[in-house]
Amino acid sequence: MKTEVLRYLKEADGYLSGQELCERLGVSRTAVWKVIRQLTGEGYEIEAVRNRGYRLGGSDDVFQQTELQSVIRTKTVGQNLVFLEEVDSTNNRAKQLAEAGAPDGTLVIARQQSAGKGRRGKTWESPAAGGIWMSLLLRPAITPDRASMLTLVAALAVAEGIENTCGLSALIKWPNDLVLNKKKICGILTEMSAEIDCINHVVIGIGINVNIKELPDELKGVATSLYLETGKTFPRSLLTAAILQAWETCYELFLQTMDLSALLERYHQLLVNRDKEVRVLAPGGAYDGIARGVTATGELLVEKTDGTMTEVLSGEVSVRGIYDYA
Repeated sequence: MKTEVLRYLKEADGYLSGQELCERLGVSRTAVWKVIRQLTGEGYEIEAVRNRGYRLGGSDDVFQQTELQSVIRTKTVGQNLVFLEEVDSTNNRAKQLAEAGAPDGTLVIARQQSAGKGRRGKTWESPAAGGIWMSLLLRPAITPDRASMLTLVAALAVAEGIENTCGLSALIKWPNDLVLNKKKICGILTEMSAEIDCINHVVIGIGINVNIKELPDELKGVATSLYLETGKTFPRSLLTAAILQAWETCYELFLQTMDLSALLERYHQLLVNRDKEVRVLAPGGAYDGIARGVTATGELLVEKTDGTMTEVLSGEVSVRGIYDYA
C-alpha cells in the first residue's frame, strides 16, 4: 500500500485528501495516516493540512524500494525488485536468485557493495551513498555466442537514461564503460551461465557514480561522478527508472534481429573511441590503431597502422586511448 500512496501523491496536482486516498485504496483513515508517517520517516517531505489533505514536497534523492517501485514504469524489467541495504556484490546475489528460479527481468539493487566486481577480476568502489549498484537478471532465448552483445545494449541504455534524466551526454567507451569528460562514471559486467547451445541466465551488473562527492586518490585521474562534474545532485531512483525504460526499448530491438544492427547508428553517435587513436592490449601483444566503429555483432573495428582492418573481441582485450583513459 505504501507504494500506491506514494504514487498517488506524486500524481496529484496539489493536495490529495485523506478521504480520497481511503476510497482509492479501500482502507481506513488510520491506515493512510500510518503510511504517511512511514513515508516521512523514510525521508519524504509530506505536508498535512486539515480539510485539504496531503501534499508531497521536494524530497532530495530518496533511494529505497518504495520510491523505486513508485517510479518504475516498465513492462517486465524491474517489476520483480530486490532492494538491499548492503551486499557483497549485486551480481553474486542475482546469480543466487537465478539458481533459485527468479524470473526474467529481476532487478537486484543495493545501497552499498562490500565486494563490487569489475571486468577482468578488478574491484569496483561501491560506497553507501551516491551510487547506483544494480544487476539485471535475464533469461534470453539467444545462443551463448550472442550474450556479449548485451553489454553494449546495456551501455546504450545507461547513456540514454543519463541523458533523459540528467541532461548530460555520457559517452560509451567500448565495450563496457561510460565516460564523462574522458573520465569513467559507469562500468558494466556481464556474467553468464550456459550450456553448449543455450543460456540458463545472464546477469548484467551496472555501477554508476552518481552523487559521490569524493573518490579515492588512486581513482581521481580516471574516474569521476555526475556530481563531481556538475556540482548537482541527481535523483537516483528516477535515473534508475529511466535506464530501465531505455533498456527495455533497446533490448526489444536487439531481440528482433539477435544483433546490434537496429542500434548501431545511435551507438556510433555515442562511441567515444570512434575515429580516435587507441591502444589494443591483446594477449599476443599490444598494438595501436584507429577505432572505426563496431560490427553488428559487437566487435570493435580497428584500423592498424599498416592499413589493415581487424575485429577486436571484447572478451580478449582491453582498449585504451593513446593519451588518456578514453
